[in-house]
Amino acid sequence: MTFSVEPHSRRIEKPWGYEILLSPPDVPYTAKLIHVRAGKRLSLQLHDVKVETQTLVAGRGILVLEGDDGELHEIDMQPGVGYHVAVGQRHRLCAAPDADATVFEASTPEAGTTLRLEDDYARPHETEEVRHADRALLG
Repeated sequence: MTFSVEPHSRRIEKPWGYEILLSPPDVPYTAKLIHVRAGKRLSLQLHDVKVETQTLVAGRGILVLEGDDGELHEIDMQPGVGYHVAVGQRHRLCAAPDADATVFEASTPEAGTTLRLEDDYARPHETEEVRHADRALLG
C-alpha cells in the first residue's frame, strides 16, 4: 500500500460549466464538485452501473429526478441535504435561471455508460472508452 499526503484535483470543462474531480482515479469511489452556470443544465441521463448522492453546497440548484411513479419531479435542492440517484433512475442537474449552482457528488466509480436521453449540446452517450479518452487529453 502506498500512502500520499499530496492533494488531488482535476478540473474538467463542460459546456454547462465544469467538474472538479477530487478523488484519485484508482480509488473505489468518486468525489467531485459540479459547477453549473446560471440557466444551464446537464443532460437528462441515467446510469447503468453508477450510484450517486448529491448535495448543494452553493447557489441555487434544481434536481430533476424520476420518482416511483415514473414521472420526473423538479426538486429545489437544499444545502446540506443528500439526494440519492439509483442505477437506472432518470435525473438532470440544473442551475436556476439567475444563479450558478455548485453541487458535491459522491458516487461509485465512474464506470459503465451514462445514457444521455436529452442533451442541450447533442453529445453522445458517455461510455467508459469515451471517458478514458477525454481524460487522457487532460494529461
